[in-house]
Amino acid sequence: MPTHAMQRITQEMRQFETIFLHRTEPLPRFEARIFTMEEELPFAGHPIIGAAALLHSEFFATDDVAHLEFAMQDRCFKAVSCRQDKTYVAEMDQGIPTFGPPISAAKKEVFLNALNLSMADLDPDLPLQVVSTGLPYLIVPIRSNLKNARIVIPDFEALLATVGAKFVYVFQVDGLEGRTWDNDGRVEDIATGSAAGPAAAYLVTHKRASIGEKLVLAQGRFINRPSEIYATVHRGSKLNVTIKGQVIFVGSGSLELPAKDLQRFQLELGR
Repeated sequence: MPTHAMQRITQEMRQFETIFLHRTEPLPRFEARIFTMEEELPFAGHPIIGAAALLHSEFFATDDVAHLEFAMQDRCFKAVSCRQDKTYVAEMDQGIPTFGPPISAAKKEVFLNALNLSMADLDPDLPLQVVSTGLPYLIVPIRSNLKNARIVIPDFEALLATVGAKFVYVFQVDGLEGRTWDNDGRVEDIATGSAAGPAAAYLVTHKRASIGEKLVLAQGRFINRPSEIYATVHRGSKLNVTIKGQVIFVGSGSLELPAKDLQRFQLELGR
């Protein structure tokens, strides 16, 4: 399916992210492309977690455990899905996190104002910092006022770009709870694996968590969809991050595209 068709389907579904999968040989390798309402992403966490459980049920239904690989652009991510009664728990290896420099004091206040926060809300011992395991997040560590955090300025994406970030993750450190939105601030995400991995690496790097500790990160409470993501930072030659979450299937369906669109797509792909 051509790129513009996947983008249009994502806009029609109106989910925070939609993942498209293509089986390759040999199994268990799948090509994956992930879209938001606005664009394609080079990486995301919870679409892969959900896809791992789905592919487990579709292709490895007789196995209690399935090992899968997802090829996205120039990277390959490994995931493991475990069946537990009627649900699944899936875990993915996000790889080695990268860190940007701490945000300057002047810039810090600009970001806090843009997020409806103040210096009094900030954890004074931790920096604002961009961390990535594939998608760069600006980690904003706070000690209070998470419920009032929101994006209150236009063109927040341009502000993030000045520090090399794609999205923001406002993180109340003591409660291990975070919030993130699309960059217009219209849609809040329920569970964000691509932010949970960087947040875990951030905590370990700044001595707020330990290597090998199983961290439980909460999200979604403020939109009545509470979730938990489990993150662990492992020691190797460099730090390595895995995230894990429970997956429950809530629906299934099919899309029927008009014949003229199918014919146009096939011509565009040269089939």
